[in-house]
Amino acid sequence: MRKEPPMKLRLCLFVSICSFVLTIVGCATPPGRITADLPGRYIPLTRPIIAVGDTQEHNATGFPLHQEDGAVDTYVEVAQRPPEQPLFGRRFLEWAIQKHPDMPLLHLGDVVDMSCQSEWQRMRRIFDTGEQAKVILPGNHDGLLFGIFNHDLLTDYLNGDVLEWQRGCRQTSEADDAPPSSDGKGPALNKRMFLQKYIEFLATGPHSHFGLKSPQRTKELKDIQLAWVNPDQDGFVEKVDANLVFGRNYATSFIVQKLRVPPEPDAPRRVTIVGIDTSQLSVAIGVLNMLTGDSPGDTGRILDGQARIIEAYVQEAQRAGEIVIFAGHHSWRQLDMGSRNRLAKIMEGVDNPLVYISAHTHEGWWAMHHVGNRSLLELNVSSLADWPIAYRRIGFAYDPAAKRIKVSADLMPMLQSPPRTDQEILDAWVQQTCTEVDVPIEKISQRELATVKAQRDSRGTLVDWAFSSFEGISDAARLDLYEHAHSYIDGLLDVIMSTHGDLGGQVSELEEVVVPSFCVAGSVKSCAAALLTMQHSDLPASIESYRKKALFAYTVGEQWDDIQDPRAKAYMTCRAAIAAKDDFDMTPEDKRPGTTEDRRRSRDFFRVEATVGMD
Repeated sequence: MRKEPPMKLRLCLFVSICSFVLTIVGCATPPGRITADLPGRYIPLTRPIIAVGDTQEHNATGFPLHQEDGAVDTYVEVAQRPPEQPLFGRRFLEWAIQKHPDMPLLHLGDVVDMSCQSEWQRMRRIFDTGEQAKVILPGNHDGLLFGIFNHDLLTDYLNGDVLEWQRGCRQTSEADDAPPSSDGKGPALNKRMFLQKYIEFLATGPHSHFGLKSPQRTKELKDIQLAWVNPDQDGFVEKVDANLVFGRNYATSFIVQKLRVPPEPDAPRRVTIVGIDTSQLSVAIGVLNMLTGDSPGDTGRILDGQARIIEAYVQEAQRAGEIVIFAGHHSWRQLDMGSRNRLAKIMEGVDNPLVYISAHTHEGWWAMHHVGNRSLLELNVSSLADWPIAYRRIGFAYDPAAKRIKVSADLMPMLQSPPRTDQEILDAWVQQTCTEVDVPIEKISQRELATVKAQRDSRGTLVDWAFSSFEGISDAARLDLYEHAHSYIDGLLDVIMSTHGDLGGQVSELEEVVVPSFCVAGSVKSCAAALLTMQHSDLPASIESYRKKALFAYTVGEQWDDIQDPRAKAYMTCRAAIAAKDDFDMTPEDKRPGTTEDRRRSRDFFRVEATVGMD
C-alpha cells in the first residue's frame, strides 16, 4: 500500500482543487460594447474564410481523473460534456470543412482538451479531409492538461512516478500505473509536441511540395527554431516562425503565422492575418499561482521573442501596403497586461483600423476596445464543443476615403439567412443533418433528452469529490472515482447501442465494425449490452469492468472515424447538436459555458458585420 500524503500536502491539494474549479468557471471576461456602424463605400477586399474555435476533442476512454469526474460537472459544466460529444463532437468540424470546400479554415485554438496524442490523432483525421488550406492558432488546451496543468504540478507528487496527464491519456489496455518512458514520451502531448505535430500536418498538406520542413526530421532533444517562407504567392500560409523548446520550459514554445486572405478580383489592397500564439506559459507560473486562484491557461501570454517576430510580420505587411488583421486564441481582455502592452506598441505602427479575432470564451460576441487613442474591433468566435455550437464565415471590406474596415462574419450554420436565435441555430443543424437519415427527428430528440438527463442525474456532489480527492490515492477514493467513471462510460455504451440500432440497416459500414476479443457475442449491440450488465462490487472488479468498457468504446469509436457514408456522418452531427442544446437548456443560467441567449444578444452575438475606423 502506498504511503498517504502528509496533511499539509493534502491541504494544498484541496486549495488547488478549489482554485481549479473557480478558474475554469471564470473563463469569460465581459467585453466593451460595440458602437453603431457608420455608412460608407466599402470595397470588398477578400473572399470568405471559415473561422472556428474550441473543438476540445476529449479522450473519454483513458483512466479516470478527478478533474473530469462527474461530481465536478455539477459545478464546472465543461468537466463532463454529454456522452455524444466525445463520440460525435469532432463531426462539427468535419461538417464545416466539407460544407465550405473552397474556403480556407482558421482554427482559433483548443483543438484538443486533455492534450492527448489520441485526441490529436482523431482531429488530424478530420483536418485531413477536404482540400482547402487549414491553419491552427494554438490554445491553452493544446499542450497543457485540461488547458491549465503542466506536468510538475501538485498532482504529480501525490502520484509518485505516475503522471496524471499520462494516466488520463493512456488507453485502458495498458496498466494504469505504468510510468512514462525515460525520454518523457507517452500518450500525453505537451506544447512543444503539439506544435511539432501541427507543423508535420502543415508539411504534408497543401504546402508540402513547397518544402516546409517537419521538425521531426531534426534531432529532437534540443530546441528547434523553424522559419519558412511560402514561395506560392497565392498560398494561405505565407510565413511560419516557430520556436520549439525542449525540456522543462516546453510551454514557452510558440508559433507565429502570417496568412494571406484570398483576395477578391481587382481588390486594391491585400489582407494579411497575423496569427498569434497567445498560449505561452512560463515556468514561473505554476503551483503558487494556481493556489491563489490564477489559472495559467485562462490568461493569454505573448513573450518577448514572439512579439519581435509579430512586429517584423506587421512591418513587412505595412511596407507592402497590406491591411493587417490580428488573430489569437485568447480574447483581448484575457491577455495579461504585459502582452497587451507589447501588442499595443506594435499596433501603434499599423496604418489601418485595428481588428482582432479570438475564441476561448465559448460565448461569441463583438466588442470595441481602446488601444491607446485608437479603437480595436474584436470578433470573438463561439465554440464547437459547447452551446452555442456555431462558427463564422468571415470577409473584409475597406472604405479608403473614410479609412474604415468592415468585417462581415456570417453566423453559421444557417439556412436561408444567418440565425437570429438559438433555436434558429439548432434548426440549421437539424435540418441539414438529421434529415439525411431515415430516423424520425422526434425519436432522436427524445433519446438525446433522456441520455443527457441521465448523465446529469448520475453525477455526485462537489463536496464528495473534494474529500475523495483529499484522500489522495486510497482504495476508497479510487473506488468512488471508478464508480463515477462507470456512470459516464455507460452513457457512451448506450449511445453506441442506439447508433447501431438506428443505422444498422442503412449504413453497411457499421456492420463491419469489429469488437474486442473479450466480447463473447460478436455484434456491437450485444457486446455493449453485456458490458452494461457486468457487476463490480470491489475495486479490482470495478477497474476490470471499466477497462473493458473503455476499450470497447475506444475500439468502436476508432472504427467509426473511418466510416465514409455521409448519412452516418450527418446522423452523428445531428445527435451531437441536439445533445449540446439539451445540456445547455438543463444547465442553470449562471453555469452555462456559453452564457445565456439574452446575455449573448446584449453582446451582439447574432450580429453579422461591424466596422471600425482609425479613431
